[in-house]
Amino acid sequence: MWFHPFNPWKAKTLSTSFEQDLLALLPRLRRFAAGLAGSPADGDDLCQMSLERALANREKYKPGTRLDSWMYRMMRNIWIDEGRKTTRSRQTFVAEEAGAGVGGDGAQEAAVELSNVDRAMQRLPEDQREAVLLVMVEGYAYKEAAEIVGCPVGTLNSRLVRGRDALMGMLGEAQ
Repeated sequence: MWFHPFNPWKAKTLSTSFEQDLLALLPRLRRFAAGLAGSPADGDDLCQMSLERALANREKYKPGTRLDSWMYRMMRNIWIDEGRKTTRSRQTFVAEEAGAGVGGDGAQEAAVELSNVDRAMQRLPEDQREAVLLVMVEGYAYKEAAEIVGCPVGTLNSRLVRGRDALMGMLGEAQ
């Protein structure tokens, strides 16, 4: 009996599942992208590029493996490639001093604190920022984060410790 390797019904099912799984990952992908890119707008652009690449290369994804790790690795590679293409600086929407004296309700204070954290994250070296984002924000285990970044676990741990310590120092200064 002859069997044709391409079954359009099965491909449709896999495609739909792939797209649904991507859709379920979207909030996490957007958060990671914004953290890497330095702003929500640039993060959305990075996320869109990553999703486009994933959809165009869905046949390269191995079912049964972690789609989130595959996407984070792809997003990181795009971010590195885009960073090499451009030298435009990543700026925050307000100057650092603008939020220091803001009083009022807790929402404003929380927004200022979040802005301080965001600025501090952007001041970290890229390798430390990646480690902090993957482990502390996204909740990956050290081993998984090291696989995404492509380094040994010990290296990732070192980057995380240095990044966390630097963040704590910068945020201590902001108080």
